[in-house]
This record gives sequence, C-alpha cells and structure tokens, in this order.
Amino acid sequence: MEKQQTSFKILMFPWLAHGHVYPFLELSKKLISKKNFQIYFCSTPINIDSIKNSSHKNLSDFSIEFVELHLPSLPELPPQYHTTKNVPPNLKLTLMQAFQMSSSSFSSIITNLKPDLLIYDALQPWAPKLASSHGIPAVHFATCGATTMSFFHHSYTYRNANFPFPAIYQRDYEQRDIKTQGGSIKVNDATEGFAFGTLKLSHDIVLIKTCKGIEEKYVDYLSILCQRKVVPVGPLITHAKNEENLEIKKWLSTKDQFSTVYISFGSENYLSKEQIEEIAEGLELTNVNFIWVLKFPAENAVGIDESLPEGFIERVKERGKILQGWAPQTEILAHSSIGGFMSHCGWSSVMESIYFAVPIIAMPLKLDQPINTRMVVEGGAAVEVLRDDEGLFRAEEVAKAIKTAILEKSSGEGLRDKARELSQKMKNEEEEAINEAADQLWQVCIKNHNIVQCS
Repeated sequence: MEKQQTSFKILMFPWLAHGHVYPFLELSKKLISKKNFQIYFCSTPINIDSIKNSSHKNLSDFSIEFVELHLPSLPELPPQYHTTKNVPPNLKLTLMQAFQMSSSSFSSIITNLKPDLLIYDALQPWAPKLASSHGIPAVHFATCGATTMSFFHHSYTYRNANFPFPAIYQRDYEQRDIKTQGGSIKVNDATEGFAFGTLKLSHDIVLIKTCKGIEEKYVDYLSILCQRKVVPVGPLITHAKNEENLEIKKWLSTKDQFSTVYISFGSENYLSKEQIEEIAEGLELTNVNFIWVLKFPAENAVGIDESLPEGFIERVKERGKILQGWAPQTEILAHSSIGGFMSHCGWSSVMESIYFAVPIIAMPLKLDQPINTRMVVEGGAAVEVLRDDEGLFRAEEVAKAIKTAILEKSSGEGLRDKARELSQKMKNEEEEAINEAADQLWQVCIKNHNIVQCS
C-alpha cells in the first residue's frame, strides 16, 4: 500500500512591493494554520529584513523559512534599493529590470529546494515556467481585487467592448495614466495573454485576495475570463498589537465616536506639496478631527512643517495628529472614534477599511485604485472625492466628501450601515475561504505527487 504524503513544501514568490509581500506573508501564515504545509518565502534580503524587523511580533509562531533572492549587481541599484518601498521613483524601472534578470538565481532556488508547489505573483511568468520544467505545479496568487482583475482582463480580451457591469469604469485621465504606467512594464518570458500570461500558467486554480461576499459577480466573471476556478482566500488582515502605539490609542480615546478621519495614502504613494495643501485646507473647512500619515520619498528631505500651509499645525493641534512615515493602520481603523478613512484605495487598505466597517473617503491616485474605488462606491460604503478638469483634488471637494461621511448624520449613517453589512459578510466568509483555498492547494500537491509516483 502506497504511503500517503503528509506534508508539502510551498515556495511563495511575491513581487518586491510592500502591497504584494505582506499579502503573501499573511497567506503563508494562514496556510500553515490549516494544513501541514512547510512554507518557504522568497524575496530580496532587504525585504526579508523588513519583515523580520516589522511589528509582526507573532511571526515566530509560524515555521516560515526565508529564502534570499539575489538580484544582479547594478551600480545604480545597491541592495537597499531592492524593494519598491525604498527605491527612488526614477529607479523603479531599473528595479523591475533587475528583478527580471534574477531568473537564474530563482532557478537555483527551485533546483535546491525542490518544492511541491510554487505560488507566484503577476510580474514573473518565467517563475511558473521554471517550476514546470522541474515538474512542479504553480498557482498564481492575485493580491488585487476581482473587480480590478476582471475589468482589465475584459479590456484586454474584448478591447473596446463595454464592461458588463456599468458601475465600474475609468475616466479618460485614468485610462491615459494606466496606459502610460502599464506601458513601461517589461517582463521576461511573457506568454501571450492578459497579465503577461500569468493566469494561463496557473495550475487549475487562481487564488485571489478577496471574499465572494463583497465581489461575487466579479469573481465569477474573472473565472469565465481566465478559464480557471478563482478561489478567494479572504481579506488577509494583519492583526498587529503593539504596545508602542498606546499614545495614538490614548489620543483617539479623547475623541467622540465616528468623529475622526484617518488619512493615509499607502506605503509607496507621495502627494505633491500642492495636493497636501488642498487636503489641509479641506480639513480646515470642516473642523473635523483627524490622524494624518504623511510620507515623503527617501531622497526628499522635505519634512512635515515645510509641506503644510503656514500655521496649519498650530491651528489644528487640538483636533489633529500628524504622523510621518508609518502608523498602526489596523489598530487605528479598529478604534470607535474613526468615522472615515481618506484613502488612495489600494486594495489592502480597501480590505482593511471594509473589515473594520469604516466608510472610505476615496482619493484614488493610479493603477487599480480608481477601479477599487468604484467597487466600494457601488457597495455603498464609500464617497469619492472628485478631481477638477486638470485632474487635481481641490479643498472644496475634499471638504464636501468629509461632510458626507462624517458630519452629515443621514449620509454618514447610511455609509456606516453599508460598511457594517460588507464587514459582516467578509468576517462570516473569512474562515471558510481560507479553508477552501488550503484544501484546493493540498489537492494540487497530491495530484502532482501521484503523477510523479506513477511516472
């Protein structure tokens, strides 16, 4: 009688961005908790150090082994720039080029590790091809939402045909922006098809960071488009507890329920001085409480004082808290004083806002963010700040959206009711989704193991 395999090795291989690395990390932890998977997590040394030094104190509870991916040595790209979080904007394409040149390093990892399964990201079609050449199945994990994936897959497949869900669309300037940004991406060994063919290379299923309860029709449509079973893995929320954040919690506790706006535009988005000033003026027009996380590029020596209108910090000191660089986002969103999240609508931020039932004041900047915005607006849990004819955010529109979400009782309660409804759907499905995903991956491993044994 054949001995049944009781453990499988999974190699996780995300793109080098914060918004990809951490969903892959959370998925790793969830899979370990559900099945006897041995997880190997592959990224650059700078990303691995960041994970180990971050506030994810409970990482030691999970047996994740880190595998270093060494990018080729380029004089303009020292190792500290081997992550999108640190790299100056003018070197992002160079980082992409170096990543594409790392396939030989990754091939050595595959050869030495001999995993049972590879879970890979969107920008490295060469990775599943390398795995396949070693007889290793590979599954794509999409860290964006099903609405975004299905919208752009539809656009790629049917060109100018209207998307079947009219609530989801792009404005003209958003179309121009994404063509400019997307056209600069060059990947090695791309396969014909949407997203460089990465979905076509996925073995039987595609994993995606979402819940059917909030994106069911888009999950189903994506499955039709990519001809794969699309398996949601849930929201993958990081529940970080950190005693260092007590000062922020203490400050929030002095504010009334739903009275405070949390403002953050993600880890890798930077606003111009003009746009920062417009938001500041919008906040002054509303007199609302706020926590604002400001970020500046590493090579930019500008600080908080220089970026804000003169006298702003003094004028808002009783009702505003301004942080530079980082904030404990999930802990802030979970606080009862938070009534709205002014966000760029990156997918992880959208998931976190819905999870904690906080309405979104949406200010999408680029790429998938406008589509994410339309999805949450359609769901009734967001209000979008409209841009002017020049594509800029203005103080009056910022103030108008804040009033709708926070200050006007009827509209604010309506947004919060919808946010709570979506939150409950997400939480109800969370465990079921990851159980289903773990089962599906286990079956992929068993199926391939049996084929190898029989060959």
